[in-house]
Amino acid sequence: MSERIPVQLIQHFEPAPTKIKARTTDNLIHTRSFTGLFRTLRISGAGLLFLLFFGTVWLNWGDRQAVLWDLAESKFHIFGATFWPQDFILLSALLIIAAFGLFAITVFAGRVWCGYTCPQSSWTWIFMWCEKITEGERHQRIKLQAAPWTLNKLLRRSAKHTLWLAISLLTGLTFVGYFTPIRPLAEELLTLQMAGVSLFWVLFFTGATYLNAGWLREAVCMHMCPYARFQSVMFDKDTLTISYDTARGEIRGPRKREVNPANVGLGDCIDCQMCVQVCPTGIDIRDGLQMECIGCAACIDACDSIMDKMGYARGLIKYTSEHQLQGGRTRLLRPRLIGYTAVLLVMIGALAVALAERPMVSLDVTKDRGLFRENSLGQIENIYSLKIINKTQQRQDYQLSLADAEGFVLQGKTQLSLAPGEILDVPVSVAMLSERPRSGSREMVFKVADSDEPGTFSEATSRFVAPINR
Repeated sequence: MSERIPVQLIQHFEPAPTKIKARTTDNLIHTRSFTGLFRTLRISGAGLLFLLFFGTVWLNWGDRQAVLWDLAESKFHIFGATFWPQDFILLSALLIIAAFGLFAITVFAGRVWCGYTCPQSSWTWIFMWCEKITEGERHQRIKLQAAPWTLNKLLRRSAKHTLWLAISLLTGLTFVGYFTPIRPLAEELLTLQMAGVSLFWVLFFTGATYLNAGWLREAVCMHMCPYARFQSVMFDKDTLTISYDTARGEIRGPRKREVNPANVGLGDCIDCQMCVQVCPTGIDIRDGLQMECIGCAACIDACDSIMDKMGYARGLIKYTSEHQLQGGRTRLLRPRLIGYTAVLLVMIGALAVALAERPMVSLDVTKDRGLFRENSLGQIENIYSLKIINKTQQRQDYQLSLADAEGFVLQGKTQLSLAPGEILDVPVSVAMLSERPRSGSREMVFKVADSDEPGTFSEATSRFVAPINR
């Protein structure tokens, strides 16, 4: 009889790498100050957007605000152009252009929108700067957070929240100022006379800004923003994302500056924690691309500064593609990027043509509820209500007529004069001069044209109803 040797299973555990904690014991992310190329680019870009947002609302165009979405009057003023609800299709085209622009830039360079121009990110950086000037650097803020409440802590926290509320109030006032004239709105705020709907919306957007940029911060990017959820489906192996070069950086470990890492079996990463400490979402980029990464490149700037101090080449963390990390080359032109870009260019061209060809007079026709009637001359007559809008910035004279309507006559006021932006309702009737038709209904085309420039016109269709000739 053979003897069997008993088998004993032994589990082998690899030592877990030391994880760097981005959050402190209070579960808050305290970012560290840093400098670098991408930080400069981000500040410059965000500064330009802040200037546009806070400055444009104060510009005038003639006797009105240059950019104003007047919801009460259903007018949208953008410098010299006025848009109406009938021009809603143009807004739809603009949103489609923005969507395909976002898709194209995401395929090319990942979440650069989030890191450089997203309002949530931009306002969060401003609020972080307020923290720095009131509570100090990262280690000072961590120490202050853990310290008991004293007069110093109360004063610093009060100063921080005062700045946050001031920025939030200015943001709320400016945003509402694009829908209500900003100058009287600001005067009402300064004199404490603001009330009603205006006060509600100013306080609402003030509170939203204070909550999102001051308290929620990375939670908005990680849990509330849908873009973080579907961005990965637009990436390919040639998308430029912020990546850690594992082949160059591993094995991590501290060493003296004069030590050659190859001689001690180490990579270029000295495990200094800087890339984690500057990250606004608290991730470790060395763990690979993560949904929480907003592409702000703060870790690149921090790592490059350490590489400079150690005398190593920059680029341990950099914008690169999966192909390049695997030793290949990044293809700039590929079908998906070309497709998005082509659609984007077509949509921009279509919008430009639509704006250039946009009729500066609008015409809507509503037929009276009655089918038809017989006038004093024995003619069959239909009643219509025409709504005409002068979309120009000057008074215009218009001529009403019927297009291709032989045997019919338009009755009513046909010579009109409208002030800039005026909406005029005109009741008219159409009489049939010929014998009764074999069909009881036919299409009727109404036309309104500029008396001085007949090429500027608008048309609208309706139906003419008559009894059938038997």
